[in-house]
Amino acid sequence: MLKIALTGGIATGKSYVLRRLRERGVPSIDADDIVHQALGPDTPTTQAVAREFGPAMLTAEGGVDRRALAGKVFADAGARLRLEAIVHPVVYETIRIWFAAGDRPFGVASIPLLYETHHEADFDAVVVTACTPEQQLDRIVHRDGLSEEEGRRRMAAQIPTEEKAARADYVIWTNGTTAETDIQIDDVMMKLESRPS
Repeated sequence: MLKIALTGGIATGKSYVLRRLRERGVPSIDADDIVHQALGPDTPTTQAVAREFGPAMLTAEGGVDRRALAGKVFADAGARLRLEAIVHPVVYETIRIWFAAGDRPFGVASIPLLYETHHEADFDAVVVTACTPEQQLDRIVHRDGLSEEEGRRRMAAQIPTEEKAARADYVIWTNGTTAETDIQIDDVMMKLESRPS
């Protein structure tokens, strides 16, 4: 099974592209889903977060309060690195096991921080979603309800989109219409299907 990574900056269209790939029958796994499960009530990852950042980071149900944790780590680069040291090994081990069990020509792992964690060499090809920084910020503010300042902080915590696009094997630009994006998705799928496994 060819191991394909889908990545890109925050609010560049990864979720849309992943959804379209799934609709086309492409096997996929999403790092955000892995993190969501890992930070649920009473998991080893949640317990590690509580030890590192204190019980105030937990909800009444025993899971991680993701909004409170985000407010802390996006305001403190050191705290963000400590969180990543807890979460990223869980994400990559889960993805490794998932690919090892696959029997299709290729599968896609959506990993927002692929380049930031230096794991791009783990994959046979990397697909990057991209749009302008202005579009990213507008989407963050209107989609996620964050302030412009919070949005800029989150963007600054990642490698700029243009750098990710320059390093990618394939780029899907999401700054146009969804129909234009869909054409690019189909083109990338054709290229992936023709790659030797």
